[in-house]
Amino acid sequence: MKPLTAIILGAGDRGTIYARIMSQMPEKFRVVAVADPQKAHRDRVKDICSVPDEACYHSWEAILRQPKMADVAVIATMDRDHYAPAMQAIGLGYHLLLEKPAAPTVQECADIVHAAGEKGVSVLVCHVLRYTPFYGRIKQLLDADTIGKIMSVIAVEAVGNVHQSHSFVRGNWHSESQSTPMLLQKSCHDMDILQWLIGKPCRKIQSFGALTYFRPENTPQGAPRRCADGGCPVADTCPYNCVRLYYDDKENDWFRGAATNGISAAAKPTDAEVMQALKTTDYGLCVFHANNDVVDHQIVNMEFADHITVSFSMNAFNAGGRYIRIFGTKGELYANMSDSEITVYTFADRKRFTVPVNDENSESSGHGGGDAGIIRELYDYLNSNYTGYRAADIATSVKNHLLCFAAEQSRHRCTVVDLDDYFAQYHIPNQY
Repeated sequence: MKPLTAIILGAGDRGTIYARIMSQMPEKFRVVAVADPQKAHRDRVKDICSVPDEACYHSWEAILRQPKMADVAVIATMDRDHYAPAMQAIGLGYHLLLEKPAAPTVQECADIVHAAGEKGVSVLVCHVLRYTPFYGRIKQLLDADTIGKIMSVIAVEAVGNVHQSHSFVRGNWHSESQSTPMLLQKSCHDMDILQWLIGKPCRKIQSFGALTYFRPENTPQGAPRRCADGGCPVADTCPYNCVRLYYDDKENDWFRGAATNGISAAAKPTDAEVMQALKTTDYGLCVFHANNDVVDHQIVNMEFADHITVSFSMNAFNAGGRYIRIFGTKGELYANMSDSEITVYTFADRKRFTVPVNDENSESSGHGGGDAGIIRELYDYLNSNYTGYRAADIATSVKNHLLCFAAEQSRHRCTVVDLDDYFAQYHIPNQY
């Protein structure tokens, strides 16, 4: 099979990661064009993928004004800028690798489903956790009837206190109006994984959550609006002191690069550029004065078909990570994504045993191997006779997005949402 050609729309962190992985698979992919408003971002992908100057565009609008030039459009723009390029690229006949969330509203997500179906193109949403060895191994154990019929699940996304402060207090996703609800942005991965592992539709959903800690009333007395202003009485002990996180820690390239985005084009920004960012951007704000409004903790209760009950918790107050406990009629499974093995307890012999995770695909890449995994799967998915078990069509991905939207409706209205009725409003059947 010949390599597939691709264009990159949005060359920030996610777009660059996918472009780099594609460049490492020349037998499968060839990136032929890139679009991004920042020249430094365009140039980065241009250099990685040897894209000619004339194929570097300043915006997704500019690249999509051209006749269709590739097989696949990778859409990695900011969350609220997914819908328009997705719909336009579908109209031109592109297959899509679409960053999550697919779109910021329920109706826009439904529009993408219907448009892709009418045009006959495939859309793979970047639910990268499906493509990790960790969740792949759990899926295999469940499908092999290792613990019998699933009865109940407890799943936790431990966001991590510092990650919360970086991305959801100070960072690009701190405001629901500028991005999306945090449950959709951060945990549509988890809703997708839960449905995939269970293999049945969710019937009812309920949610509680709030922004409780990262609020102005919790500001230490005498703390300045910016950490770099000095004089904070808790500067030496505060885990969110941005001078310590971004300036003093010289090895944290991800944090430093995010903070100086738009200030520095360098792979490793200088201390002066970091300090400029801390004095002029939201990354320098005290976490209790960051104009943020997304939740810092939330729980979602679900009932799937056959009365399978699920409790999912997303919260900031931890070191970070994901873990899951699955209760079945023949046994119990526990797995922590930071571990190298999964623990299973079976009722018949009253014994525990462990299953290694990394024997399927131990490649280390972002998201526990999921970033590289989805690019490999994309190639197989877009070629004929796909036989894999991980990739989901756009309708399935959007149904799992709708769990997040319905949970948010429940949280705001203090109701239990019937998902059959909720899905029907958007002409999407609640079937898998």
